[in-house]
Amino acid sequence: MMIQGVLGPIDTAELGQTLMHEHITCADWSMRMNFGARFFEFDQVAEIAAGQLGKAKALGVRTVDELVGRTDLLRPKEGAQGRGGKVDLSRILDNPYAGQKVAGYHEKQAFDFKLEDTIDEQVFVKKLKSALGSGQKKSVQVDVSNVNRALGTIFGSEITRKYPEGLAEDTFTISCSGSGGQSFGAFIPKGLTLELVGDSNDYFGKGLSGGKLVVYPPTGVRFRAEDNIIIGNVALYGATSGKAFINGIAGERFCVRNSGATAVVEGVGDHGCEYMTGGCVVVLGTTGKNFAAGMSGGIAYVLDEERSLYKRLNKELVSFEEVTNKYDVLELKGLIQEHVAYTKSEKGKRILDHFSEYLPRFKRLVPHDYRRMMNAIVQMEEQGLNSEQAQIEAFYANVRG
Repeated sequence: MMIQGVLGPIDTAELGQTLMHEHITCADWSMRMNFGARFFEFDQVAEIAAGQLGKAKALGVRTVDELVGRTDLLRPKEGAQGRGGKVDLSRILDNPYAGQKVAGYHEKQAFDFKLEDTIDEQVFVKKLKSALGSGQKKSVQVDVSNVNRALGTIFGSEITRKYPEGLAEDTFTISCSGSGGQSFGAFIPKGLTLELVGDSNDYFGKGLSGGKLVVYPPTGVRFRAEDNIIIGNVALYGATSGKAFINGIAGERFCVRNSGATAVVEGVGDHGCEYMTGGCVVVLGTTGKNFAAGMSGGIAYVLDEERSLYKRLNKELVSFEEVTNKYDVLELKGLIQEHVAYTKSEKGKRILDHFSEYLPRFKRLVPHDYRRMMNAIVQMEEQGLNSEQAQIEAFYANVRG
């Protein structure tokens, strides 16, 4: 059978042995349809789909859900050659329950996530409902444990539903004590701040969308925060905007695929800032290996006290330099000041108290393409274009080379 592919007609017989339909066909050959080398409009597709469902009824199947688990309607393709003929499908096709009403999807068996029992529904939505309606500032305090996953996400969705552009910073502040569960603060929007006194699991701040996250150890701990891990792996994965201040070390893949959030942390594990495309990250400590791998955008400032960052840096897409530009210095110092204000970081205080001594130890990491693009934008703005126009013109200028 020939089908139309992006690059032209394709013979399905040559698609390879990895495609399941090369080994298994429906017992009723009338259900197979030769689409031929042509495209269909939506109405045609709908008509074809309705026709196929009609044929399925002839097999005793009324809905697509009823097809789930019906391996008795399948049989091996006869005459399969090569590797395809050697594939043992008995574990798939020899279903002891074939024909019995035990397979398939049942609504009653659907997993119940019990969202109504989450802290978001039980506490945040109820206590902040009136304030949400008026957009007035309000705060709450809760104890959390690592079973409270995606804390703040449901309430964040309520903010976004009512205020698509978000609210002013810190409109709602939720102070938490304990161990944050997986995906703590995931996707929270602008206007919502989560402050955690304790530690947090993996995926902290996943998909951060304008909100603010603050985490630091309890008062009176005997360890130094700068030397201890406080959040897990893959923090701020896919974040698009917002801020995070972390008084301690993060695990591996910190800020992977970050595209716009700003974060300050006191150390990271392997693969930090991996595939980052935007935003700004300040690391007030050491990094693990393969830092900035695939990083194509954004800026990273790293405190390189031991002068060893170059050994752990993936240099394929980025360059590193000392922080000398006055605007970069102001940006770096300002972020550290915010970090100290929110987390009371001892290391942050030391750096600020002796900033002129620490500044030469910082490295500024910039992707090559990102640097070229930013320089082009500045040139366009100097010609009188506004920010948006400058970005567009700089893009086309770089495309043209």
